[in-house]
Amino acid sequence: MTEKEPDLKTPWVDPDDAPELDDHFFTHAEFRVGGKIVRPGTGTLTKPGRPKSDQPKQQVTLRLDQVVLDAFRATGPGWQSRINAQLRKALGL
Repeated sequence: MTEKEPDLKTPWVDPDDAPELDDHFFTHAEFRVGGKIVRPGTGTLTKPGRPKSDQPKQQVTLRLDQVVLDAFRATGPGWQSRINAQLRKALGL
């Protein structure tokens, strides 16, 4: 008996199966003529994000006692902000 060869072919995908461009796409798309923006896009990818903070926080590495860390983590989500608040309170800021 001959052994069946494994099917290694991947199914064919038609490259013309791109999503259809509807009115919503053209209403919110950026419009350019010769590299000059005639109308800026208003789609979801061009919406501005969160406003920049005038005092952004800095990422640091900090060693804390395990009991201190466990106690803050036990208070639930936002424990890092609570550590920041306690440090500000201790420094009188």
